[in-house]
Amino acid sequence: MGFIMTLFIGLIAGVIAKFLHPGKNEPKGFLLTMLLGVVGAFVFTFLGQTLGFYGEGDGAGLIGATLGAIIVLVIWNFFSRRTPA
Repeated sequence: MGFIMTLFIGLIAGVIAKFLHPGKNEPKGFLLTMLLGVVGAFVFTFLGQTLGFYGEGDGAGLIGATLGAIIVLVIWNFFSRRTPA
């Protein structure tokens, strides 16, 4: 059940992150949005456990997953700069 909740929270976090950090080089589509949120949840869970915000086995909630997804979006935009056509 935890994996399904992570996917659900990741989907919502990915949508919120794309809304808060718009850009033209963003990943598009339902699956990429979900993947963005899930990766963001894992990134922020790792950062939170490293910095002491979360205990062992605790995961990031919706706000943490959204912040992690925004971090992933910023990194995505940094590495996926396209040349103007």
